[in-house]
Amino acid sequence: MTQSLFFSVSTVSPPLRVGIVGTGYAAKMRAAALSADQRSQLVAIAGYTPTSTIAFSQEFDVTVSASWVDLVERPDIDLVIICTVNRDHGKIARYALEHGKHVVVEYPLSLDPQEAESLITLAQRQNKLLHVEHIELLGGLHNAIKASLAAIGQVFYVRYVTLNPQHPAPAKWTYQPSLFGFPMTGALSRLHRFIDLLGTVASVNCQTQYWDIEPDLYKACLCNAQLTFTNGILGESVYGKGDVFWQSDNTFTLYGEQGTLIFTPEKGQLIQNDTIQNIEVASRRGLFVKDTQMVLDYLYHGTPLYVTPEASLYTLKVADAARQSSLLGETVKIDI
Repeated sequence: MTQSLFFSVSTVSPPLRVGIVGTGYAAKMRAAALSADQRSQLVAIAGYTPTSTIAFSQEFDVTVSASWVDLVERPDIDLVIICTVNRDHGKIARYALEHGKHVVVEYPLSLDPQEAESLITLAQRQNKLLHVEHIELLGGLHNAIKASLAAIGQVFYVRYVTLNPQHPAPAKWTYQPSLFGFPMTGALSRLHRFIDLLGTVASVNCQTQYWDIEPDLYKACLCNAQLTFTNGILGESVYGKGDVFWQSDNTFTLYGEQGTLIFTPEKGQLIQNDTIQNIEVASRRGLFVKDTQMVLDYLYHGTPLYVTPEASLYTLKVADAARQSSLLGETVKIDI
């Protein structure tokens, strides 16, 4: 799907002045990409931890804003890139759009689908870009799966497992439900891969288990979402992390009437009868750079982006239905 062009690209003049909220891995990848592109200028950053913020500012020779509010309010910033805790994505995006900034945000756009939908409407009204990053769609794994699907005929069952052992489990925001969100929401790319490949969802049934340390901190979680797609395909997404797991797993398996596809991030196999055909999977390196370059291409030339905020919103609604199913203990129908 392509991003609708809401504004005139002639209003964008080089260099595009950018502010980044966050100082983690994604923020560093964005800063490096912006610094390497003459069309953009990294003007300021805002972080939560003083030591990491100072180190970031020194590494990229950029000004530190006292807060994300101060950063957004700077008149010398055209684009705000949001790379901070999931809980704050929505409110920062809203403030940036209300102040006439273009916005790029790492998924999810918000933990609340209704808020996310209102942000898309606001971006349209403000005539500004709102881009939700989904670099999994640009990666070698996803493209290899897409290119191989026809070989297995009619697909009837897909299973995607990502288990990440952590010993000890880190006491960080990705293990705090209030900051990370429901597992399938915080890890939205797991469902987004499914939906991009298989289409719309008819219903979802989800079970979730937490191993709590404190009320808002767990040492492990396991989430299993079973999806029934409107075309009849069954999908299962298994997401787990923490110190109760002892073997990592990152396997994407697709069952078709004429064969089976098995993928890891590094390689793939097509299995038919007694034959196994190896499938090359391109490297995941450089995807944040590619996404950033595509944003600049869009802002300067109107080149369509690879994903729309509406597509991300749809997946967010499916993830929220999984959350409801987990709480209710029953299957939730999707009527979006």
